[in-house]
Amino acid sequence: MDFEMSPAARAMTDRAEAFFQARILPRHRDWHQAVVREGRPAPFLPALQDEARAQGLWNLALPLLRDDEPGTRLSNLEFAPVAEILGRLPWGSQVFNCQAPDVPNMAMLQALATPAQREEWLNPLLEGKIRSAYAMTEPDTASSDATNIATRIDFGTGPDAGTITLNGRKWFATGGAHPDCKFLIVMGVSDPEASRTERQSMVIVPTDTPGLTLERELSFMGWRDHVAPIGEFTLRDVRVPVENLIGARGQGFRGAQVRLGPARIHHCMRCVGMAEMLVAQMIARARERSTFGQSVIDYDTVQGWIAEARVEIEMVRLFVHKAAAMVDAAGGQGGGRDVWRQVSMIKIATPRMLQTIADRAVQVFGAMGGVEETLIHHAWSYARWFRIGDGPDEVHLRQIFRTEPAPDWSIADCPYIAHPALSHATEGALP
Repeated sequence: MDFEMSPAARAMTDRAEAFFQARILPRHRDWHQAVVREGRPAPFLPALQDEARAQGLWNLALPLLRDDEPGTRLSNLEFAPVAEILGRLPWGSQVFNCQAPDVPNMAMLQALATPAQREEWLNPLLEGKIRSAYAMTEPDTASSDATNIATRIDFGTGPDAGTITLNGRKWFATGGAHPDCKFLIVMGVSDPEASRTERQSMVIVPTDTPGLTLERELSFMGWRDHVAPIGEFTLRDVRVPVENLIGARGQGFRGAQVRLGPARIHHCMRCVGMAEMLVAQMIARARERSTFGQSVIDYDTVQGWIAEARVEIEMVRLFVHKAAAMVDAAGGQGGGRDVWRQVSMIKIATPRMLQTIADRAVQVFGAMGGVEETLIHHAWSYARWFRIGDGPDEVHLRQIFRTEPAPDWSIADCPYIAHPALSHATEGALP
């Protein structure tokens, strides 16, 4: 499999790197002061977004953009090195309109939205004028199994035939607490008597709909997502028109898979960029510190941590690029069992890699490693969240095991065992 970038992809990556170095990274301290310290939008962000769009660095993560949709489409493989660059900072992707959860939501709307839905919801997302959220997880159920969700979606009959009513609780809706979030995509049970994967539907719920309440903004282990603030919601007799149904009734489970492939791959790409950022900080910090009369960078342990990080990053990068290439070969948004197996494997490997490197970075930095300015806490918390978000490790491991090819021979007939006496069939018959 050839991962060599085309000249066009290389040029795009170089342009993204130049823009990041010249226009984004120098503003990071200003962004941190405004958004993290003062809790207000970064005033310079809209101008940066306009610059990025003018330079053709817009909606890069959507390979299936139509000719009339704004942006510069890249394949998943072409986008991977760009996503790494943007992933170095929490807000890097936002400048190019490549942030979660909006990108996977846009991908799903591209695939399933009606013309009216595209006009009202997809187009403003593509323009970067609004934000969105995806509401599946619930506090009272193990939502890693989407068939467990309990939020009810009731289709009206008679005089209410044109209405859908929703009742339930949702939390960890990434982006839902953002002030510019204009709608949620809500997953709920519409057909409880159907088969397990045909009970659910997805519905667009505008955030100003009566009965929908943002209860609070959530943090994860003390970490707040400042780019896509996490929301907890209650839905009490929330009524929306039936035209807000996404896709077919009872096909919510299948429809959600459209957004999961890109979401997981993009998360992994950004994680590689975060890991690179951590390694650079580790080296700089270790060079500047001395303990017991010796520079920290000269200790074998620290050199080993940095070298191991390089090995881990390179392995995961190739792993992720292979998954991106497989998704591209399958049409850009998903694919068959082999593609999902690959995506599950990178979903396991990538956050583990990032969490391990972040943990070592804390040791190198000392107490400074725990303050928010270094971004180590962001990388560690993001990695730890990613191990349960978009499907916990255990679910993906289960799926990987289920797709593992089984040999067509028993141990007694195993051609790799040279002596038949080593098999259980001849136990006790050793000469």
